[in-house]
Amino acid sequence: MSNKEKGGRNSLFPEKGPLDKSGREILLSLQNVDITFGKGENAVRAVKNASFDIYKGETFSIVGESGSGKTTIGRAVIRVNPLAAGQILYKGVPISGKISRALDREVIRNIQMVFQDPAASLNERATVDYIVSEGLHNFHLYENEADRARKVEEMIEHVGLLPEHLTRYPHEFSGGQRQRIGIARAMVMEPELVVADEPISALDVSIRAQVLNLMKRFQEEKDLTYLFIAHDLSVVRFISDRIGVIYKGDIVEIAEAEELFDFPLHPYTHSLISAIPIPDPQLEKNKVLFTYDPSVHDYSEDKPELVDIGHNHFVFGNKKEIEEYKKIREKNVPLKTITIVDPNTPEGKAALASKAEAIEEAERLLEEEFLITPIHDTGAKWYSILSFFLPPIGLIAGLIFKHFNHKRNAKACMTGAKYGFLTILAILVLFAILLVLVVV
Repeated sequence: MSNKEKGGRNSLFPEKGPLDKSGREILLSLQNVDITFGKGENAVRAVKNASFDIYKGETFSIVGESGSGKTTIGRAVIRVNPLAAGQILYKGVPISGKISRALDREVIRNIQMVFQDPAASLNERATVDYIVSEGLHNFHLYENEADRARKVEEMIEHVGLLPEHLTRYPHEFSGGQRQRIGIARAMVMEPELVVADEPISALDVSIRAQVLNLMKRFQEEKDLTYLFIAHDLSVVRFISDRIGVIYKGDIVEIAEAEELFDFPLHPYTHSLISAIPIPDPQLEKNKVLFTYDPSVHDYSEDKPELVDIGHNHFVFGNKKEIEEYKKIREKNVPLKTITIVDPNTPEGKAALASKAEAIEEAERLLEEEFLITPIHDTGAKWYSILSFFLPPIGLIAGLIFKHFNHKRNAKACMTGAKYGFLTILAILVLFAILLVLVVV
C-alpha cells in the first residue's frame, strides 16, 4: 500500500480514504474507542465507546465541560494516549496500538497538533527558527539549507510575523504571537489533519478572531481538516461544519452546526447552549439557565447508545428516549434554548430567586471541595520514603493526616509504613531462620 506523495516521498497511507454512503471521504475514524487511566480500583474511564468520523476538508469540533474527555481524544489521535479498547483509523489504516516505526512517522507527518497553552508548548531555550524547522529536520522535508530557510521564512510571514523574529526566543513574544509560532510549526509540515486543542482559550478576546481567521485561511489554501477541541460554543458555532458534544466520556450528540443549535435534543447539549452569554447585560441578568440533571435518565435496564435519528443527527439515549427525540425532530420546529423572564412578574421573581440560590449552592460546593482537598495534600513521594524507613512514625503521621482530611498524604504515609513493617518482618523471619540453622 505504498503511494507517492509530494516531492516523490513514499507514503504508507493511500492517496484517499474510504468513502461513506454519501460519497464523502473519511479522513479519520474513531471506532468504539475507550481510554482508561490508572489500574484496578484507581482506574478512570475517561472516554467511553466513542465513535465518529471526520471527513476530508471539514472542521469537526468536540465540545464539553472541563474533564469531559475532549483533550484525551485529541491526544489519542496523535498517539499520545493509548486506547483501552477500539481503534482509530486514518484513511482506513489503523494507527492506534502497536504500529511500525515507519507508520508512526507517517502519522506524525500527516497529523499535527496546535496546543492550548502557547507558552508551555514551545521550547523556551530554542529560537523561533529552530522551533519551526525541527519537523523539517526530523523528516528531511527540504532539499538544502537555502530551501529550509525559504520554507521557514515563508511560513513565518504567512502567520503574520517577520523574518527577523526567527532569531528571537518565545518569551520575547506575546501570547497571540506565540500561538502563531505554534501554528507555523504545525503548518510547515504540510499536514492533512490538524488537532487544535482549545487554541484560542489562553488568548485575549481581541486576538482570538485573528487566530481563528488565520486557521480558516490555512484550511482554504491547503485543504486542511481540523479536529477542533473547545468549550466555547459561541465560537464553535461559526467555525464548525459538524459538532460532537461529550459529557463525562460519552459522546451524547453529533450534528451539523446549525442543526445542533436549532435542535439540541440531548438535555446536556441544551444546558451548554443555554449557558452561552448574551451580549445585552440586562437580558443576561434576566436569563434563566437550563441545568442538566443526569438523574433524569434511567439506564438500569434499557442501555443507551448513539443513534442516528435522521438529518445526519446522532443522539445518545435508550430506546424510549430515542423515540422521543425522533418525534421532536420530526416536528421540524426549532427548540427554544434560552429563557428570558420578566423580573416584575411573580413567576419571573421566583425563577431569578431560584437562579441565585443555584449559584450560591454551586459556590458553596466549590468551597467545600476546596476545603475537603487542602492545597498541601499532595501525597508527595518523600512521605512514603520516610515512612518506609521509620514505619512507626509514618503510621502516626498517616493517622494525623487522615484526621485533618489530608487524604493523599495519609495514603502515602500508610503505604510507606506498611511496606516498612513488612520489610522489618521479613528481616526478622530471615534472622530467625538463620538462628535456627546455626543452633541446629
